[in-house]
Amino acid sequence: MKIFPKLDVWTERLATQIVDAAFEVHTTLGPGLLESVYERSLAYELRERGFNVEQQVIVPASYKEVDFPYGFRLDLMVEDRVIIEIKSVDALLNVHRSQLLTYMKLTGIRLGFLMNFNVPILKNGIKRVIL
Repeated sequence: MKIFPKLDVWTERLATQIVDAAFEVHTTLGPGLLESVYERSLAYELRERGFNVEQQVIVPASYKEVDFPYGFRLDLMVEDRVIIEIKSVDALLNVHRSQLLTYMKLTGIRLGFLMNFNVPILKNGIKRVIL
């Protein structure tokens, strides 16, 4: 039997709001636009719902004694609890999931969403990842 990690109730409710907001953006804009358009639109939609949203968050990294103060930029961080990595591609690849996992490990955030808006039906473009 596989045991799935649990999240607190507040994070689960936030996750539901994030997915609802993503559906609103996709329903309004449709597929085929640039990632930056979806990022700004989703950030707007989440802020309108009262959430704190940071865009293009710099995540430092290091390798042994070498520091990379501007190592990575994640697309959206919501309430310091959820990372959203936005794509507008033909298909999600393993490298996209690896990218999200790296951001989650570096920040210590347990919940992340990989969202590909370049799909006819958004539910087929959303991947939820829990550490």
